[in-house]
Amino acid sequence: MEYRIEKDTLGEMKVPADKYWGAQTQRSKENFPIGTEKMPIQVIRAFAQLKKAAAIVNYKLEKLSQAKKEAIVKACEEVLEGKFDDHFPLVVWQTGSGTQSNMNVNEVVARRANEILQSEHSDEKIHPNDDINMSQSSNDTFPTAMHIAAIHELHTKLYPSLKQLAETLTKKEQAFMNIIKIGRTHLQDATPLTLGQEISGWRAMLEKAEQMIKESANHILNLAIGGTAVGTGINADPKFGDEVAKQLSEQLGYTFRSSDNKFHALTSHDEIVHVHGALKGLAADLMKIANDVRWLASGPRSGIGEITIPANEPGSSIMPGKVNPTQSEALTMVAVQVFGNDAAIGFAASQGNFELNVFKPVIIYNFLQSVHLLADSMRSFDERCAVGIEPNKEVINENVNRSLMLVTALNPHIGYEKAAEIAKLAFKEGTTLKGAAIKTGYLSAEQYEKWIDPSKMVNLK
Repeated sequence: MEYRIEKDTLGEMKVPADKYWGAQTQRSKENFPIGTEKMPIQVIRAFAQLKKAAAIVNYKLEKLSQAKKEAIVKACEEVLEGKFDDHFPLVVWQTGSGTQSNMNVNEVVARRANEILQSEHSDEKIHPNDDINMSQSSNDTFPTAMHIAAIHELHTKLYPSLKQLAETLTKKEQAFMNIIKIGRTHLQDATPLTLGQEISGWRAMLEKAEQMIKESANHILNLAIGGTAVGTGINADPKFGDEVAKQLSEQLGYTFRSSDNKFHALTSHDEIVHVHGALKGLAADLMKIANDVRWLASGPRSGIGEITIPANEPGSSIMPGKVNPTQSEALTMVAVQVFGNDAAIGFAASQGNFELNVFKPVIIYNFLQSVHLLADSMRSFDERCAVGIEPNKEVINENVNRSLMLVTALNPHIGYEKAAEIAKLAFKEGTTLKGAAIKTGYLSAEQYEKWIDPSKMVNLK
């Protein structure tokens, strides 16, 4: 491999000749051989948006020449196009401020911008710190990139998948609204409802989760940019933070704003914690939905079996013909991972010592992992399971007719204690509820048929 020599304030470093990063990136690459988890490319793209916006604002503030601004903007746009994805090699497990990833972006953008200037025969030279990082610090740019990446991935990845699954459940809810089935509480028989009503609960969970996520996500539109090193804004124009937020809003279409209190923005990540808490709420709902589906589809002959789900692949390496609820299993495993990520994010966010939290990379890594896993698993569950849910009407009807909890409809007519006596007798003797009711003498066959009508117990409007 061929190398070139790059310099930083600590001296010389050998850098692969075909890579655009510089000495500081190389030092980080060599100093942190930890794990395989790379800084998410979404964070790098967020940085590119930020560096582009910063260059435009610094030009407006007459701190950067037009030639430098245009070269930086073009280099950032090439990063956003994915042309330099291989030039961001750093792992999550680095400095807790994310300084080295900030410098990775500064170095790559500077080198590419200098190539652009050279091609235009300009005598100007762009420096990664003095120009790309002008008016900035890693301490305010990394949390800004965190928020940019977070809001963008929520909008482009999570919300579409959430909407898709909710729409499927809405269709199932409407199609199955008149299919009466037995309800279950405490894993025991309860009074009837319809399959559509049951699914409506799932659909409402997703809608409420989306609402809570979007409400909480408003807080991550606050950006730390403008705070620089410790929140005072040293080396930055007082207008810089607000102007960069405006520029980012134009570039991305979200209503970003520079945080009112930069001391808070650098050391606290309660906004990310808040949003991820809403993501955990979604994960909890998805766990419930997936579990309900696999319970209701259990069998096919020794389980509940009230619905059928698609057979996507053989379920066993030894039992021929077995089909398992694999999409439910994948979705519930994702939920477990999100619960774990939430614990990690919460603990990391509690470590904001003095003017800076230094757990930033692990916070955004886990946040983005949760967003992507939830988005992917909801889409997969929808396309490979939810759309194929169908009722097993024969089993549903049999379970309704066998249920002892239909006796609840007798309470207003004969009282709770007599109704309980009927249910216990039917269970003890293995007879039908109707037979037990008539045997007690508390009501006639005609009264039973009149009062025990499952269609009148589901409260369809």
